Amino acid sequence: MTKTALVTGAASGLGYELAILLATDAYKLILVDIDANSLSKVKTELENNFKIQVITLEKDLSEKNIAENIIAEIKDEPIDVLINNAGFGLFGSFVDTDWERESEMLHVHILTTTHLTKLVLEGMVKRGSGRILNISSLAAFQPGPLMAIYYASKGYMLSFSEAIANELKGTGVTVTALCPGPTKTSFQKTVSANSCDNKITFNMASAKTVAAYGYKSMLKGKTYAIPGKFNKFLAILPRLVSRNAAAAIVRKIQEKNRN
Repeated sequence: MTKTALVTGAASGLGYELAILLATDAYKLILVDIDANSLSKVKTELENNFKIQVITLEKDLSEKNIAENIIAEIKDEPIDVLINNAGFGLFGSFVDTDWERESEMLHVHILTTTHLTKLVLEGMVKRGSGRILNISSLAAFQPGPLMAIYYASKGYMLSFSEAIANELKGTGVTVTALCPGPTKTSFQKTVSANSCDNKITFNMASAKTVAAYGYKSMLKGKTYAIPGKFNKFLAILPRLVSRNAAAAIVRKIQEKNRN
């Protein structure tokens, strides 16, 4: 029986690479993204290369109750794998950044991700199987001056994932939070668009490598996954210094690379 996977932010970057991995394993795909043109190209590519069924939904995940809209549109089709990948960043001091854009980020990263997970999870538990992969970030492990909302929202995503992963033990359903460091995607360009060209070159991973690591971790049922030895060290660094020191270090890095 063909299994179905739903991927948000699937038109590029990690979402696109994860969609390829799912297609390789012969999943029927429901791909969600705000970029209709890129989504259409991905659909054609995957259907031609893997001979699978691909459904595309052009959706703005910052809209209120968009999760319900998605589920209604797919007519409550059973979802075996849910990948909450959609997201974006915003650089700048909190007092100066645009609230409308920050509100959209909170909706995408927190409200829509949480709501979509809740709507899909009930069916998974009833069937006794399912995999959920939430794309968090290395940013989840420390405060992030000059990207305060982004870091805080990724911290929520990690904590939320770990909590429900614990609640779901013994149900056959697993939840994994993928926490990559800097990854070569359009995210880097978008974050730095209002200030400068992104200068981050050290410890920059490819989207394909990060996606493969996250996908493998999801299939193993790991609660969280941090790709790269150096990133694993950075994740525990805040435990070795004070919270204030961690915030100061992050701020210096942001000022150097995006300002």
